[in-house]
Amino acid sequence: MPPLSSSSPSPSSPSPLSRDAVVIALRTAGCVFAEDEARLILAAARTPDELAAMVDRRVTGLPLELVLGWAEFRGLRIAVEPGVFVPRRRTEFLVEQALAHCPDASVVVDLCCGSGAVGAALAAALGRVELHAADIDPVAVRCARRNVAPFDGQVHTGDLFEALPDSVRGRVGILAANVPYVPTGEVGLLPAEARDHEPRVALDGGPDGLDILRRVAAEAPRWLASGGCLLVETSERQAPTALEAFTRSGLSARLVVSEELYANVVVGLNQP
Repeated sequence: MPPLSSSSPSPSSPSPLSRDAVVIALRTAGCVFAEDEARLILAAARTPDELAAMVDRRVTGLPLELVLGWAEFRGLRIAVEPGVFVPRRRTEFLVEQALAHCPDASVVVDLCCGSGAVGAALAAALGRVELHAADIDPVAVRCARRNVAPFDGQVHTGDLFEALPDSVRGRVGILAANVPYVPTGEVGLLPAEARDHEPRVALDGGPDGLDILRRVAAEAPRWLASGGCLLVETSERQAPTALEAFTRSGLSARLVVSEELYANVVVGLNQP
């Protein structure tokens, strides 16, 4: 469809910047929740030209969160930018399980942190904690720093545990690792919003999708405190193999499921 313009319409046509016109443009582009998206875009746009540009970006397929510059996650407004994995609502279930299993954690690590949404949400719920986040992607690290700054969190660049300071080894109460778990051969089948706009390193988990999960599970016990927990999101199909990886590393593992959010989280406790 042609881009929206902020120029004056003919007297017989509705303003292209009206709420109705924005809804129609979004609905025509295939946005299922066009009314909700229009409300958010209209609230975010500061000028008519900015509104037109935002709607244009959305109708050409840019994810809504990247159009707005933020995503809502457990009541927080998490800054996101192009090239960063957008936090999913189902991952809120991982945060809930972390809080349920280790409500007194004083050291929190958000591994494969992306935007840092999980770490920020945990710190917001727990209060004063020592928060560390890490990612291999410098773009994600830059974004995460913005989101964990209100909680005095530290963000590190590197490959999994190699990024973390030795000072937290054996002290981690909650180790949340939202690892990539899409099998390599299925990345191309993802919705365009993920496939075309999110970094492959945040999606591709190797041949069966569990390469990174296995690495995290194998090394986690050396970083967890006694009674600390590792939490990883996975798919229903992968859950049995993920549980085996946790058990093999010496963790006491269980699977928790949210049917409402289509979320599967493997929880591993480092037994005292």
